[in-house]
Amino acid sequence: MSRLPDPAVGSSDDFAATEPTSPFGNAKRCFLQATGLLVLFSLLRGFGLVGPPLLSVSILTAVFVLIAWRAGATAKDLGLGAADLRAGTRYGAVAFGLVLLALAVAAVLPATRVFLHDSRAEIDGGQLAYELGVSIILLTALPEEFAFRGVLLGSALQLWGARCASLVSSAIFGLWHIEPTLHTMSGNVAVGGTSSSTAEQVLVVGGAVLVTFTAGLAFCWLRLRSESLLAPVLAHLATNGLGLVVAWVVVH
Repeated sequence: MSRLPDPAVGSSDDFAATEPTSPFGNAKRCFLQATGLLVLFSLLRGFGLVGPPLLSVSILTAVFVLIAWRAGATAKDLGLGAADLRAGTRYGAVAFGLVLLALAVAAVLPATRVFLHDSRAEIDGGQLAYELGVSIILLTALPEEFAFRGVLLGSALQLWGARCASLVSSAIFGLWHIEPTLHTMSGNVAVGGTSSSTAEQVLVVGGAVLVTFTAGLAFCWLRLRSESLLAPVLAHLATNGLGLVVAWVVVH
């Protein structure tokens, strides 16, 4: 069995398994139901059957809450413990700053600047604020982190320990981004221009899955080290939100 590591204590293996912090009586059922829900939602989303994003994501999150509650998960299991907010803020702020630095460098270098020319950034300031506040925070960062680093990782930790739980939940996180990547390819000049054939499209999608899998591992590490869901939420917000802001600056 495993518990989340103490963020104040260093370790030679940050993903090492230890004793659980609380009983999670139906962790296996919780994990299977959460995974099944993600698969179902992905299929419905791919066929355009999920309805308005605000409504569909709200329902999806509510069902995740119900799954976790019925499985006996506590706030601590889901990374929502009030005592861990300070550590979550600290780790999240560092991640936020590192993402900002990386994007600033990418915007300056000619070799990487072209990848920031995204048609989704061809919007005015009001639309940018809406995208940041609603599309990215409410519809992406918060619900995805609750689903993947909250319910999914929280239940997986009880089944396999931190290392395996991080790998499995991150793999599912990577696969979750297949359909959004296909949708995004038509809007990004650099990506869309290199994916005219089926083989090239497969390569682009595979690369996106690998990148989001790696990002998922980083988010899991932040969650485990801080014991708070706030840390990966801030990192996720930085990755998506700052990416859009920098792309908006580049486009304009």
